[in-house]
Amino acid sequence: LEEITLKPVQDTGNILKQGYLEKRSREHSFFGSEWQKRWCVLNRRTFYYYANEKSKQPKGTFSIEHCSARLAFHLRKDSRKRCCFELICPGKRTYEFTAPSPAEAEDWVDQIQFLLKDLSSLTIPYDEEDEEEPYNDVDSSDSANTASHNTTLNQEEPNVEMEEDDIYEVLPGKQPNKQ
Repeated sequence: LEEITLKPVQDTGNILKQGYLEKRSREHSFFGSEWQKRWCVLNRRTFYYYANEKSKQPKGTFSIEHCSARLAFHLRKDSRKRCCFELICPGKRTYEFTAPSPAEAEDWVDQIQFLLKDLSSLTIPYDEEDEEEPYNDVDSSDSANTASHNTTLNQEEPNVEMEEDDIYEVLPGKQPNKQ
């Protein structure tokens, strides 16, 4: 099982969507299950929910990897039934939410489905811990020279003299600047 570290709202990084949703509690009361307003935050891999947007500790968090998201009009019988969606996490549980509007519910589902497609893609892997090496088209044997060469590439060098094997062409009527 992967461990998810708890983070304040401001530190969750790469926030793709956030806002208030009503989350159905797991505990069922005498009147049925209750819907509680929660500040929800979605980043590249994790869904966080807080008591409110100023909360330091999330009430809960789960990885969206291997989950699925869909609109779920059957969750409510009232006028807000078209605002419902669920996140089904196999082997864990199903999280049920009500958005402020049907359009918001669709947007949450679309964002989550987009991330799930991205996470399952084999062509563009993403890992926050892995920094990608810059592309280097020069053989590794020249890497010592490459670093110093790259640092001076975009700097102006006023006293550069043209050599015979220079790659730049001198146009007719133009003389190189020699100082």
